[in-house]
Amino acid sequence: MRCPFCAHDDSQVKDSRPTEDNTAIRRRRQCESCGARFTTFERVQLRDVSVVKSDGKRESFERSKIEKSVALACRKRGIDQERIDQLVSGIQRQVETAGESEVKSDRIGEMVMEGLRQIDSVAYIRFASVYRDFSEAKDFEAFAIQVRDAGSE
Repeated sequence: MRCPFCAHDDSQVKDSRPTEDNTAIRRRRQCESCGARFTTFERVQLRDVSVVKSDGKRESFERSKIEKSVALACRKRGIDQERIDQLVSGIQRQVETAGESEVKSDRIGEMVMEGLRQIDSVAYIRFASVYRDFSEAKDFEAFAIQVRDAGSE
């Protein structure tokens, strides 16, 4: 494993343990060159899945993209990182176990929205504003009213 500090190619594993949700292995490593310590995570990848974008382009499924957008939507909302990791792991599992070699980006977006809707309404609205490309304040207002009314049922 390459050191993120000095780019040396070798590091030694000092400690390994499963994450709390048992979906990954957390490894503490130490660089053999500079002595810096860092953490890596190993996750099972069941199959290679391509994401079909709305413009028809295809790219490899990347968990980190979902992590980044969910973290941004949940920023300053007091949501535990563990809860966010569970959501992202669940979406990744759904995508990889669907039996398809391709998944549309729209489908992934809908899975993220459904997960965020169950966790936090503000994070849900934040994500929806980017995913559904809100362009005016009235778009936010209409969606927020829809979320509020669905929550009061």
